[in-house]
Amino acid sequence: MKICDVMTKEVSSLNIDDTVEKAVQLMKENNVGSIPVCKDGKIAGIVTDRDIALKSIAQGENISSIKVSSIMSSNPITGNLNMDVHEAANLMAENQIRRLPVVDNNTVVGILSLGDLAVDPKFGNEAGEALSEISENTTSTI
Repeated sequence: MKICDVMTKEVSSLNIDDTVEKAVQLMKENNVGSIPVCKDGKIAGIVTDRDIALKSIAQGENISSIKVSSIMSSNPITGNLNMDVHEAANLMAENQIRRLPVVDNNTVVGILSLGDLAVDPKFGNEAGEALSEISENTTSTI
């Protein structure tokens, strides 16, 4: 099965000149933890709730004036519409990412999350294995 069959197709995105405050508002409105960042309609990065917490708020930055381009992860790992679900899950595990932007001609057309894989019983294994690999290499200071 292709990721285009299970991905979330309606994805909000930010422009590289948007503020962190706008990113927070979009995350809240859409109940998501990451948003692709675009430049001239093409994906340039991705910003996560963790980026916001660690790279702006914890640093005492004013989220209404700091640009998402200064805290985003540049050159994100992406998938394409014809990528197999198993291949996508492996890519997510190898790169320790929980969300995979899906692009067509470098334009964001969807996003695949571990949750998208876990919802379908046929892909529960892939989601579990990917999460296991993502989590096992993470160290916590808490």
